Amino acid sequence: MNYNIRGENIEVTPAIRDHVEKKIAKLERYFTEAPNANVHVNLKVYNDKTAKVEVTIPMPHLVLRAEEVHEDMYAAVDLITDKLERQIRKHKTKVNRKLREKGSTKEMFVTFNDTNLPEMEEENDLEVVRTKRFDLKPMDSEEAILQMNLLGHSFYVFTNAETNRTNVVYRRKDGRYGLIEAH
Repeated sequence: MNYNIRGENIEVTPAIRDHVEKKIAKLERYFTEAPNANVHVNLKVYNDKTAKVEVTIPMPHLVLRAEEVHEDMYAAVDLITDKLERQIRKHKTKVNRKLREKGSTKEMFVTFNDTNLPEMEEENDLEVVRTKRFDLKPMDSEEAILQMNLLGHSFYVFTNAETNRTNVVYRRKDGRYGLIEAH
């Protein structure tokens, strides 16, 4: 894995870098071979001395993302590794019947294509404060809901595998899910 570790209000020391790399490298045991993935780590320290760690690992069929706030930076890294591990285990067990028909669920974690990485545009004076670009993956609504929940988002945009059209799944206020189909 290739690590991109950034610090905000903190210098990324070799000790912090080593700790982050050692902890996240433990996730490699879930893959059939070590993925050539970029690991984006953002470390922040706030004025009240609390630390926030954000980790994003974009992969072909899955984006692993977690964040943790803690008083101790090292403890936050440990907790975030546990969260990512739970996400992988949950995804591998839930990934649904379709992947089991194709073979081992581990295969989905093997390779990474840099074009899947969301890009952030420069900020400008308009109200749009962030822009992401990504390839829409063909999938069914059940898989899109799983992805949305793994990312912790309230909506997820995807290409419907049956209709080949752009769809959006979203979490409703009553806790159930909705689907928007574009025509």
